[in-house]
Amino acid sequence: MKTALVIGASGGMGYALVNELVRRQIKVRAFARHKEKLVTLFHHTKNVEIIAGDIFNEQDISQASKGVDVIFHAISFPYQDWEKLHIPCLEMVIKIAEKQGARIALVDNIYAYGKQSVRDVTEETLKRPHTKKGKIRLSMENKLKDSHVPSVIVHFPDLYGPNAENTILYETLKNVVQGKKANFVGNMKVKREFLYTVDGAKAMVELALRDDTYNQNWNVPATHTISGVQLVEILSELTGYKKGIRTVSKGMLQLIGIFSPPMKEVVEMFYLTEEPVILSGEKYEKEIGPLPRTSYRAGLEETILWMQQKGR
Repeated sequence: MKTALVIGASGGMGYALVNELVRRQIKVRAFARHKEKLVTLFHHTKNVEIIAGDIFNEQDISQASKGVDVIFHAISFPYQDWEKLHIPCLEMVIKIAEKQGARIALVDNIYAYGKQSVRDVTEETLKRPHTKKGKIRLSMENKLKDSHVPSVIVHFPDLYGPNAENTILYETLKNVVQGKKANFVGNMKVKREFLYTVDGAKAMVELALRDDTYNQNWNVPATHTISGVQLVEILSELTGYKKGIRTVSKGMLQLIGIFSPPMKEVVEMFYLTEEPVILSGEKYEKEIGPLPRTSYRAGLEETILWMQQKGR
């Protein structure tokens, strides 16, 4: 891979992917709708070409993808727009990849797995999504597999990290950094996975660089599971935060959702805070090597430092 296109480069995982590709001396085209944010994120980064455009404008995306080897699909729309936008977006990316002879690396989540009774979910685990968003993600996966474009589909759990602002953990981190009373969605005693975006990007770029990893699914788990209580302990040690955390229940989300469409959509995925889907990284470690595993303390410290520097 000599040149890569990252669509959704202004998001959390997109930002991490651009930086990881640059670290590996790969030329990157960073594509997103808003030029101002791309400039803020990457104007000091070498080997990055900033391209602002509309993913649904064929001319924009065709121009951005000329001569690239891999298109990293890191776009995630607001929940309330998933049904309307995700499939057409992927169809456009597939069309352009076929035209340009490029491969696709899809940033995916765990929604398509649905509720699982097994502890460590592997790539072979049957996907039985029971939510609207899970069914959309499975449709995206099948559409990509039915195309003629070589692809890697990488499943990540909930994310956190520099610039990862559209995540369930971000609101907690933001208020902690600002010294405000913070919220935590779900039972704070239930252990869940939160993946540091830098680790996710390292694993995904490694997969995209190899020829024998395409036309497969890959799970990239977090360092280990962790409870909200344990996270708050780390945050308190790192920042001196002492205001405590307010637990957000499903009922509270349903009430807020009456007035806020985005929060209404979060309710559907609340089951993941009670019955988490925990990914197995056995396939990656057997076929690729050790997974990147930044400790929660180190990852949170780097994230908080980034937020403080950016005034988040």
